[in-house]
Amino acid sequence: MTEKEALRRQIDAAAGRTKADLVVKNCRIVNVFSGEIESGEIAVLDGVIVGTEAGFEGRGTVDAEGRFAAPGFIDAHTHIESSFLSPEQAGRMLVPRGTATIIADPHEIANVCGLDGVRYMMEAAKGTKLSILFAMPSCVPATPFEDAGAKLDAADMEELLADRRIFGLGEFMNTPGVFRADDAVLDKLTLARRAGKIVDGHAPALSGRELNAYACAGILGDHECRTAEEIRARIAKGMYAMLREGSACHDLRNLLAGVTEASSRRALFCSDDCQPKTILTEGHIDRHLRICVEEGFDPVTAVRMATLNAAEAFLLCDRGAIAPGRRADIVLLDDLKDFHVHRVFLGGELVAEEGRYLPELSLADISAVRGSVKVRDFSADRLKVKLRSGRARVIGVQKNSIVTTKEIVTVRTDGGGDFVFDPARDVCKLAVVERHRGTGRVGVGLLGGYGIKAGAVAVSVAHDSHNLIAAGVSNEEMAFAVETLIGMEGGMVVVKDGRVLASMPLPIAGLMTTESAEWVAERLGAIHEKARTELGVNPDMEPIMLLTFMALPVIPALKLTARGLFDSELFDFVPLEA
Repeated sequence: MTEKEALRRQIDAAAGRTKADLVVKNCRIVNVFSGEIESGEIAVLDGVIVGTEAGFEGRGTVDAEGRFAAPGFIDAHTHIESSFLSPEQAGRMLVPRGTATIIADPHEIANVCGLDGVRYMMEAAKGTKLSILFAMPSCVPATPFEDAGAKLDAADMEELLADRRIFGLGEFMNTPGVFRADDAVLDKLTLARRAGKIVDGHAPALSGRELNAYACAGILGDHECRTAEEIRARIAKGMYAMLREGSACHDLRNLLAGVTEASSRRALFCSDDCQPKTILTEGHIDRHLRICVEEGFDPVTAVRMATLNAAEAFLLCDRGAIAPGRRADIVLLDDLKDFHVHRVFLGGELVAEEGRYLPELSLADISAVRGSVKVRDFSADRLKVKLRSGRARVIGVQKNSIVTTKEIVTVRTDGGGDFVFDPARDVCKLAVVERHRGTGRVGVGLLGGYGIKAGAVAVSVAHDSHNLIAAGVSNEEMAFAVETLIGMEGGMVVVKDGRVLASMPLPIAGLMTTESAEWVAERLGAIHEKARTELGVNPDMEPIMLLTFMALPVIPALKLTARGLFDSELFDFVPLEA
């Protein structure tokens, strides 16, 4: 069928001259354009809504039984890799929660596997009914000071950026480069402009002239807002403010204070990094909606932030509303308070009912993204440090935040100046081991507030370069954990006294698995339980997710890479010794 023929069919059905494929009857339509709830019916043909009033005839009908019909929800910024699931399994998890579209930045796998990783994600996305729109990772590596598995410059990006499934450049984390108008940064920004693609943002704590420069560069929005004031500042500059609620970052309630009824049109919902357990038990974008209503927001305004706002921001004119000409992404909700999802139609097809994903899964080949852990010259001795004074810089962790503090602590040392764990003080050793190119680099630092009292935790997910990261009470325990990870082709592990207490292999680039969300939630739950009960990790901390962000140098204030301690406020390395 030609495009012209398809359009003729839809117009004829909209005009009532021919039957629709499906009519959803007896529903209350959430109209995100008018802000009203309308009683009516939804007629669908060829996956497109052709009418929203009573009187249509369809070859099939569904009785909504008075339920609310909302547009499919849109996650404005997420990393599939942070769910530890393949795209197919992520779709199986998200669609029953009412999520129809996600804006996914695959920079995690790009940092490990380069363009091969992006291509794998695009191929795997074909195996789910979830609409996955990808960004071209813009900062691989995230900074010039990291050891990633790949490096992507503007020339590398050009071919894939032209693909229609790539909406634009992903979160632009090199904010100093934008402010300085660095040549390499301008090459990427102008490449996106020439391709007619947008650029997503990442601008923690940016303000004043630096924020002016960032907005002037044409960057769409920011998901790193930490305060209501930062929300207001970005909206005032014409940017979109992305309100994040994930597994490690619980920002939404705080950020909603910066959103008014008028400014809500520039507010979007995003999860950024969210684990299966969180989504299976608390929800995805439906959780954002519940929180908004609890905080006093009008339900229709909240639904608009979850749908139309994101569609308009990302130039997705075919979705985001229940109206003629839009994709038939329809979520039937029991109410507009708890937002319990009864049924989900994507492109007019019933794909989920009462929490069950209905289509069969078809998994893509993962051979091109396996075998990504390549470590050279590693042993327990590589974890030793030499402190002359015992005064050391410590990365301080905070509850429900990936932002760290810079602490200076006097620690115990042995005769050679190596750190000695003191059970009376909440400071442990932290290490990042390069795992992509066999450089042999090992960065060692100290972590405060994690609470660990025995053993070690190690994981091959360490944003954004995804080297191996381990925290523990001794060099021997940490080395055993790292060596176990190497043998697993990546994943996560909890060890004590030279024994593996819990583990989860992640063979896809050391980041993901093709197993189900339920399998991941069960394995991860066991890891969390052992980390807390056997190792003593702080019960107020998420043991794995928090650890994965301790190597992310673009988030304030102090982080650790394979090259050493990095101070994001100075944008430079600092010595361990204070």
